[in-house]
Order: sequence, then C-alpha cells, then structure tokens
Amino acid sequence: MTFTGCATTQKTAQPDENCIDGSCTLEIENDSENAQEKNAAQNDIQPEEKITLVFAGDVMAHAPNYRPGKFDRIWRSIEPVVKDSDIAFANIESPVADALPWSTYPQFNMHSEYVEAAIRIGFNAFSLANNHTNDQLLEGIRQTKKYFDNRKEIWSCGLKDKTTDPLGYQVIEKNGFRILFVSITEILNRQDASSYIDYYPPAEKKREKLIGELKELNEKNKCDFFVLSVHTSEPEYVLTVSDERKNFYKNLIEKCGVDIVWANHPHVVKFFEEYEKSDGKKKFIMYANGNTISAQRYAPAFDKPGADWENTGEGLLIRVSLKKTHDGNVFIDKTEPFIITTYITPTKQYVIKKLDDKFLDALDEAEICNWHNYLKERKKIVEERIR
Repeated sequence: MTFTGCATTQKTAQPDENCIDGSCTLEIENDSENAQEKNAAQNDIQPEEKITLVFAGDVMAHAPNYRPGKFDRIWRSIEPVVKDSDIAFANIESPVADALPWSTYPQFNMHSEYVEAAIRIGFNAFSLANNHTNDQLLEGIRQTKKYFDNRKEIWSCGLKDKTTDPLGYQVIEKNGFRILFVSITEILNRQDASSYIDYYPPAEKKREKLIGELKELNEKNKCDFFVLSVHTSEPEYVLTVSDERKNFYKNLIEKCGVDIVWANHPHVVKFFEEYEKSDGKKKFIMYANGNTISAQRYAPAFDKPGADWENTGEGLLIRVSLKKTHDGNVFIDKTEPFIITTYITPTKQYVIKKLDDKFLDALDEAEICNWHNYLKERKKIVEERIR
C-alpha cells in the first residue's frame, strides 16, 4: 500500500503570541508526556494467547495396514499439518495390547508400535471409547489403558480402571490454555466389560445422566475450552445427519458448556458446522471426519469413483485455531479442513496422503493415470460435501 501527501515532520513548539506566559508551550509538552505514558502502558499488555488443535478421524488397523510394517511411512505426508498443531486428536478404533496377537476385522487388536508412529508426527490426544474398544475383552481394555497411561505428555479418555469409576476426563494445559477433554461412546459391538468403558447408549435416561455429568465436570474444572468426543450410535457409511443428531449436539453445547463436538463412527466424511449459542458465542460441530487410515477401500473402483463404498477411503483433518483475549475470553478464530485419502502404493503399502493439487500433479507426472483420474474425482466429491 502506498501512502502519499502525508510526510512526517518534526515540529518545535513555539509560544503563541496570545500566550504571554508560555502556557501554550507547556500544554504541548504535557501532551507529549501523556503520549509516552500511554505507549509504555500499551507495551505492558501481553499479546493474545493462541493454541491450534487438529482433529482427525478413525485410526484403524486392518491386516493390509499392519502387515507391511514400516509404520512411519503411513503418516509422513500429513506430518506438517499435525506437527504444526499444539494438540492433535485421533480416535483409536482398536485395543492396543502388545501381549495379544495382532488382529484384523471383526475383532481388532493393534500393537503400540502402530500408535507410536502416529505419536511421532505429533498426535497426542486420543479417544479410546468406540464400538471396537472391547474387541479383546477386559484384557484388551486393561492393556490399552496401561499403555496410554504410561505415555508422558499423551492424553487419552474413554476407559476406566474400575467399574465404579465416574466419567473420565483430561485437563490438557498448554500455551496458557486449559482444555477439558472427554470421550464417550454410544455404541459397542458386544457388552463384555462395558462397565470399564465410558459408554452412554442413546436412551433418554442415559442421555440425561450424561448431560448432568458433563455439566458437573465443566463446572468443577473451570477450563477455557471443552472438547467432547462422541462415537455415535448411527448407521455406518451413511452421509446424511439426522435432525435428532444435530439437536442432541446443540443441546450438549447449550446445557453442558461443550465448545467442540468431535463425532465419529460412520467411516465416511460428513459435513461440519459452526453453531452460534443463544448467548451469541460460536461453537463447532464435526459430524464425522471419516477414516484417517484403514484398508476398507482395498480395491478402489477406478471406473466408479462416486460409488458408495469409495467414501471409506477419504477423511478430514480439521485445524481449529483458538485465541484468548486479554480479559480471558476464549474464542474460535479460524477453522480449516484438509482432505486426506488412503493411497495404496505399488508395493501395497497403505499410506495417508493430503488430497490436494500437489499430490494429483505428482500422480499425473508419474503417469499413474488410474489413481490420478480417480482421486481427482474423489476430491471434487468430498469438497462438494463439506462446502
């Protein structure tokens, strides 16, 4: 921007001929002193505090995901987005039990080395409550909880040590912020050891109980921001969101003080929205971020990119930037989605790629035409859904 006609010059105060006692000059000098004091006071004000959150979707481990090993390769394309955040959330859709064998669908089990690869690129907050949490029964739950509890600077929610334990939570303190994090599931594939999971099926009395407990947690912890993970009891692979589901999340925001609802389970990308509370404050709802990594799309239909099952190959990373003003008010400053896709390399390794023009250009340059044409259409499909 060019400024013209306003050159800055330094003027020396001269006594006005009508000011025989020099009082006019004294007033100018006093104004200068006041300006210096004002500038000094402004310099004492601390800048706004900021924190960046990233929300992924479901981290799964089908046999094609874990058999090749070399788990760091899975994550390296999205490392810049995750590493650039302060807190990065993901849903671990499996027990993590090293003493038990790896296991694929329908009874999952992954080993800690699979999760460690995600941690190395910056993921540090995990939801552990979902429909596969008890796939390896109580032993799987106990090993999973022990593993996450022993990791320093890693936060997790959703599992209990004892059946009598109340709803679990974490208070994450970073960058001058206190973030309250809670994870619940509305659905389990089996009822074994369900009392060791933060499990709230979508019955009226259970939801009333959940609302009461969430409200109490929020009041007791006095945090700056409240993130709630919900593993939903709704049909998988369905792209629409019911009015009942929307109203339930908005009710949690209004009654419990939840600031971000982060929902998953359908294994497909759904839309997200900003919600304005009755008091005018803006909150954020993610209805499903799809698969972060899986092998559900093991045979892409290159000639039918719009087919229903192809939706299981994409996911979202959503970056949420928060700011805290000088008076302690915290607000969502910006939200930014990144579309990701599960790409199968020529060596049959399933890896996560940012589905952007750069990746599409690389496929085109390498003349991998089937993937290029297919993913170009997939990108359009997902963009239209979240627009």
